Amino acid sequence: MAMHASRRTWRLFAAGALVAQLAACAGGTSGPPAGLAAEGRKDAMPPGFGPNPKLPEPASSLLPTVNIAPVERWAAGAGPLPAPGLVVQLFADGLDHPRWLHVLPNGDVLVAETNAPARPEDGGGIKGVVMDLVKNRAGAGVASTDRITLLRDADGDGSAETRSAFLEGLHSPFGMALVDQTLFVANTDGILAFPYAEGEMRIAARGEPLTDLPAGPLNHHWAKNIVADPEGRTLYAAVGSNSNVGENGMDQEEGRAAIWRVDIASGEMALFATGLRNPVGMDFEPASGALWTAVNERDEIGDDLPPDYMTSVQESGFYGWPYSYYGDHVDTRVEPQRPDLVARAIAPDYALGAHTASLGLAFSNGAAALSEALGDGVFVGQHGSWNRSQLAGYAVIFVPFADGEPAGPPEDVLTGFVDDTGKAQGRPVGVAIAGDGALLVADDVGNAIWRVTSAP
Repeated sequence: MAMHASRRTWRLFAAGALVAQLAACAGGTSGPPAGLAAEGRKDAMPPGFGPNPKLPEPASSLLPTVNIAPVERWAAGAGPLPAPGLVVQLFADGLDHPRWLHVLPNGDVLVAETNAPARPEDGGGIKGVVMDLVKNRAGAGVASTDRITLLRDADGDGSAETRSAFLEGLHSPFGMALVDQTLFVANTDGILAFPYAEGEMRIAARGEPLTDLPAGPLNHHWAKNIVADPEGRTLYAAVGSNSNVGENGMDQEEGRAAIWRVDIASGEMALFATGLRNPVGMDFEPASGALWTAVNERDEIGDDLPPDYMTSVQESGFYGWPYSYYGDHVDTRVEPQRPDLVARAIAPDYALGAHTASLGLAFSNGAAALSEALGDGVFVGQHGSWNRSQLAGYAVIFVPFADGEPAGPPEDVLTGFVDDTGKAQGRPVGVAIAGDGALLVADDVGNAIWRVTSAP
């Protein structure tokens, strides 16, 4: 009984300490992220970025760092700050937690207004209580609208004057892909197929199931993204892990931390790549045709470790999680170890900074409304850190490419999502290239879609 009481006392103490830490960060005293160019780093590779990042030694602490920008949404007329030579305008506002974007061939824009489903086995214990508080502080504690909304800019002025509830009654939808006259939607637990006719404002038909996706009552990383290959025969489905580093048991990770290949004709699934903790954004690099993904790495081993990353995805490739990170850097927290898997772990192509929550990924592919300097490369939506003593991310960045590979330091595209007092006015998530070649950015805290073009 005495031991039981001691453990209970320790749990209460730890919970109180974490809640106090969260309360301390709620005032946003750490200030906004520095930005890539803020310290004279525009032409140099920032720490934690690039093809060969210098990795510090892992750091452990009694309690995890909790520091997230609390929400104070955009004032009327306010918005993020574009980099020199760019302009930003409000494409749509008044949305409900817009997370992901898909542009249809006629220029209509689909927006997934969504959030996590009920997950009765996720978020238990002290850490779960604190994470719920973090989500509420960050503006992410809202119920899922379970809707895809269509936005139309018929007059071409850069602002959507028409919107329609395109699909409703979904289940935490996220990724979308159009193949011929079929729209595929990734719910948190499976992919549905809907008939689509160009120009329609609403789909009333029920979705036909194509395949299930790993979900269940834990479903820690709930958002499931999909992309279609250029031939229209295969969907690639990204499924995040059920934990930070396997602490819920590897039996809970079956089929997760992976990208699946789904045959459109039959719905049959096969693992394409594994060991990717939380792959979200996916796109095909236009020069090489390779599939790339943005991956959120693990937490709680230091402010600067490990970096989130983007990488080309090799068929049958293993990328380390949970046993190692950035190639063969072993995570000693994971037991039992798997040196056989670590030995073949692939180091990713390009680091995107530690804890930046790099989610959105879209290649520019010569986007007509952007400058030539942004014509070959990839845009990344960095949702922003929650467990770093100094905020990181909360920005949209661009990484230049040449000959199908990253070719230089990242550049700021949109910043200013966090104000001077450290409060989040918005947080970028999905990014997409509009039909007219502009960059579109989903902002799930600002409940808006932003449109970026080159200055006249």
